[in-house]
Amino acid sequence: MDAKTHARFEARARIIKAMAHPSRLFIVDQLSRREHCVYELTEMIGADVSTVSKHLAILKGAGIVQDEKRGTQVFYRLQVPCVLNFFSCVESVLKSKAKEQMELLR
Repeated sequence: MDAKTHARFEARARIIKAMAHPSRLFIVDQLSRREHCVYELTEMIGADVSTVSKHLAILKGAGIVQDEKRGTQVFYRLQVPCVLNFFSCVESVLKSKAKEQMELLR
């Protein structure tokens, strides 16, 4: 693999790693519906503000979400809604895996 190809796959891995946590997947799902401030997400997740802020910083660093400060609050929204295509792909894998397991029980 040449350096350019390696760099491209490294960049892809960073994005996938940024989503590789249940709370971050939940955040992406919630932001697909509408923007939210940190405090709303904190309440939904049931974690403290610093933990949710860290998750949001990881997603922002990967380019998945963007923020906008309004007064004392920071609101987050998806930067690239196409990331939701990943969710449907994951669901297809889960269904396929479940089907394989059910076949083993027959």
